[in-house]
Amino acid sequence: MERALIWFKCAAAHDPVRPVVKQQAQIGWKAKERRVDLTIDHTLSGEELLLRMKGWFTADVVKAADIFKQHGRLKILDEADLVIETSDEAKMDALSQALAKQFDQEVWVEKMKREKLL
Repeated sequence: MERALIWFKCAAAHDPVRPVVKQQAQIGWKAKERRVDLTIDHTLSGEELLLRMKGWFTADVVKAADIFKQHGRLKILDEADLVIETSDEAKMDALSQALAKQFDQEVWVEKMKREKLL
C-alpha cells in the first residue's frame, strides 16, 4: 500500500495548500418546547472533506475526487490529514500522471515515506 498527501493550488493566494481536519463537526438539535443536550461528533470522510473545499482551489474538486476514486481511496489519516491510498507504487504513479494531465500543476500528490516501527 502506498500513501500520499494531496496538494492543491489555492484560489486566493496561488500557493500550495492541502485540506486538513482542524476539528470534528459537532451536530445537535434545538427543540421548540424543551432543551435537548444531545450532540453527535461527526468525522468527515476523505471525500466529504475534499468536496467541502469547492471554490477554495483553482481545480474542480469534483473532477479531482473522481480521479482519486479511479486510482485509490481517499482517507483521513490520524483524524487530520487527507491522503490518497493506492494498492501499489504503479497505481500511485498512474494517479500522478492522470492528475498532471487533467490539472497540470494545480493538483499533485506527495508520496509519504514509510517508516519502520521499532
